[in-house]
Amino acid sequence: MVEIFDNIRKIYIFSDACPELAEHIEFFSESSFEATRKYIAGESFSVKMFASWTPTFYINLGAPYYISVGNERHFVRADQDILILRNSIVERYNTPLDNIFTVKFQPGGLEAVLGISQLKCVDKLIDLDTVLPRKLIRELRKPISFEERCAMMQQYLLDSFIKHQQGQDHYLRFVHDCIDRYNNTDKLLNTSAMAERMFVSSKTINRYFNRVVGISPKSYFSLLRARAALTSYVSHKKGFSPYDFGYYDMSHFYREMVSFTGQRVTRV
Repeated sequence: MVEIFDNIRKIYIFSDACPELAEHIEFFSESSFEATRKYIAGESFSVKMFASWTPTFYINLGAPYYISVGNERHFVRADQDILILRNSIVERYNTPLDNIFTVKFQPGGLEAVLGISQLKCVDKLIDLDTVLPRKLIRELRKPISFEERCAMMQQYLLDSFIKHQQGQDHYLRFVHDCIDRYNNTDKLLNTSAMAERMFVSSKTINRYFNRVVGISPKSYFSLLRARAALTSYVSHKKGFSPYDFGYYDMSHFYREMVSFTGQRVTRV
C-alpha cells in the first residue's frame, strides 16, 4: 500500500487530540485487526509513506517488524518502540499479527509538547524509551482499549505541554503561524510573499524554518502543495487542474510528483 495512492487509513482507527494539543498533534491511531482482515485478507504487506517532517511515535503492541527509513532498513523487536521524523520516504513491513499504536505530531509539535527539537531526529530511528518514561510505555502496552490508551498518552502529553508552554520561543510560534497562513491561502504563497505577510525578510523566515522544521520554507511548502495536489489528482483525476495548486501545467505537476513520490503518477 502506498500513501495517497491507496487509502492506508482504512486499516487503522483514529482519534483526534484534545483542543489544547490539536495544534501540535495530528492524531492518535492504532491498527485495526478487523479492517486489516477485511482489506488485506491476512497477508503480509507494506505501507509506504512520503516525507512529511512529522515526528511520529510507534508503540509496538504486536509482532516484530521491519521498517525502512530513507535508505536504511531496521528490524524493530516486539518489545521495542520507536520515534522517527519522517523526513524521507518511510516503508513499514506489516504482518497479520501487526498491532501499532501511533502518535503523529505536527512539524515542531515534538518541541512544543516535550521540549525536544525534531532536528535531533533527522534520518534516525530513536528508541522511544529515551523520550518517554518506561513506566508509561509499560502501561500503554497493557491489554486495554484504544480509548484508554489514547487517554493515558494524551494526559501525559498534556501535562508535559503545560510545563513547556511558558518556555516556547518566538521561532516555534512564528513557524506555526506561517504554516497556518499557507494552508489558508490555497497553498499558493511562495517564501518571499510569506515573508512579506509576516513582516520579516526572506533570510529570517528561512532561518526560522530550518531551526524548527529542519528544512527551508520553500521545501516544506512544496511538500504541502505536492500532498494536496496529489490527493486531489487521485480523487478527481478528470477534473484536476494543476493551476489550482500553482503548477505551470501538467508537465510541471508530473515532474514535481516524481520528485515527491519517486514514481510516475500517470500510472494511477
